[in-house]
Amino acid sequence: MNLFDQVLALGDDALVAAQRMSEWCARAPQLEEDVALSNIALDLLGQARELLSYAGSVEGAGRDEDALAYLRDSNEFRNAQLVELPNGDFATTVAKMLCFAVYQNLLYQALVDGPDAVLARIAAKAVKETKYHVDHAVLWTLRLGDGTVESHQRMQAGLDDVWPFTHELFEPVVPGVSLRAPWLAVVEPVLRSATLRRPLDGWAPTGGRQGIHTEAFSYLVMELQVVHRAYPGGRW
Repeated sequence: MNLFDQVLALGDDALVAAQRMSEWCARAPQLEEDVALSNIALDLLGQARELLSYAGSVEGAGRDEDALAYLRDSNEFRNAQLVELPNGDFATTVAKMLCFAVYQNLLYQALVDGPDAVLARIAAKAVKETKYHVDHAVLWTLRLGDGTVESHQRMQAGLDDVWPFTHELFEPVVPGVSLRAPWLAVVEPVLRSATLRRPLDGWAPTGGRQGIHTEAFSYLVMELQVVHRAYPGGRW
């Protein structure tokens, strides 16, 4: 990947994850969690804005963050399929949040010390945000996995559903950054503490980085872009 594609992929990950997380606003299982998930969505959106702005400047074609977010078709997005998956129930969202937040946190830690000064600056702020996302996801994974019989079953089912999509996270995006082993070193102890079984590795869907997405993604993009496309050039 060239630099534009790298930054675009990271920005798309954050943007799509933010859109999915924002769907929990006013729907979370308790008021405090409603606020927490909304704040996580805002953190992700902030990361997306900076990354897409940088991608636009690297591309040099006059596209800003809004153009990249709102004026691309679904097959032009380069996010991993994991972040576009429907939320499912709360346990499934927690499983997805754990897997993605640990990945993001490790990635941003690596970028802080990387050669690109702009990415290092963005990552220095994002690594603090994603540390909270990890802590929050771990808390809920333990609470649900080691809770009631039903919460354990739902948490395991959610983990089983999202696990195959985690493999795509570790396809090379940033040169020289390999995260699978350190990711497992964080995730596996959490699963054991939560009395959850790590799913077996097998089927591993891919293609998000090349613009191949799940059926649900086109609906997400349509909802994300509807206002901007309905009122092109609108200002508030």
